[in-house]
Amino acid sequence: MYIYSLSKDDESKESSSYYVKKRILVLVHIDLIPPKDIDKSIDISFEPWITEYHVIETLKELKYDVDVLGVYDELSVIREKVNDFKPHVIFNLLEEFDGNVLMDQHIVSFLELLKQNYTGCSPRGLMLSRDKSLTKKILTYHRIATPKFQAFRKLTESKIKKIKLSKKLKFPLIVKCLNEDASLGISSGSVVKSHEKMIERITYLFEKFKADVIVEEFIPGKEVYVGVVGNNRLEVLPMIELHFDNVEKPELEIYSERAKWSKKHRHKKGVRIAVSKQDEELEKKLIKLSKRVFQVLELDGIARIDYRIDDHGNPYVIEANPNPNLAKDDELAVSWIKTGKPYKELIKKLITLSLSR
Repeated sequence: MYIYSLSKDDESKESSSYYVKKRILVLVHIDLIPPKDIDKSIDISFEPWITEYHVIETLKELKYDVDVLGVYDELSVIREKVNDFKPHVIFNLLEEFDGNVLMDQHIVSFLELLKQNYTGCSPRGLMLSRDKSLTKKILTYHRIATPKFQAFRKLTESKIKKIKLSKKLKFPLIVKCLNEDASLGISSGSVVKSHEKMIERITYLFEKFKADVIVEEFIPGKEVYVGVVGNNRLEVLPMIELHFDNVEKPELEIYSERAKWSKKHRHKKGVRIAVSKQDEELEKKLIKLSKRVFQVLELDGIARIDYRIDDHGNPYVIEANPNPNLAKDDELAVSWIKTGKPYKELIKKLITLSLSR
């Protein structure tokens, strides 16, 4: 693909007088490198590497010079590949390092030390938004509504038994890993209605994931996702709503791990996403609010803001997801395509934003 180099002052302005062929290095988790030979007659939409596959194939379709590097726990391989391939842009799909999701910000910091352009969010935005407790403290300071919460860190079995819930919190509550994403550890059992059940769930998450835990008030209502794209000038994408067509009380459902990743479970409950149709006043509020969240958390590049909207039309920010999944069927890409622009334009946009940061 031949594109202009872009001015830092104007993301849309072509400032170079000559074309340059762009070399793109795609960073992925070593276990998520798509297989070379894929049987396209079978459904691959639930494969763990589907995002990586869609991004890599689209970059090739756009005629970029593409190389892929699998990373687990060695920074040296990144430096060696950068020195060898000399990429113009690194398309960053890494969400952890050495099995630790909190290390994703350090990978990006390393790319900055190497003076490399990269797609997605900066280290500061990743740090502020990865920790759900920190995110909520910042949002609360800026008077942005988010469910009341309590975080529990550095847990042990003895500490779990002594947990005391803040009097400000009222059941039902939802119990989640503090720093994980992709609905890891979230199931129907995550919503609890008693102190006993809360302790059981915290114990389960501790034993399975050795994770810090956050407990927050559960907001019955609609779940809506709002994509935001940009560095300085922000574009808010069409809002996407989560639907459960085959249940009696969809307002009590959550986007659990099975609802997100199990084809059988999705079919059973009628799980789907579609453009959200809100009244004009609420839509304007969500657009303004999403930009505000993006800014106060110092995000850039791309993010997805997740909301629960109660029966009175009050939106609560559940979390902000920098570098959300980019598979063609995921919320962000579906939202982008609803603007009338093809998926490949989203991938090109992220590269343009990386060059204009």
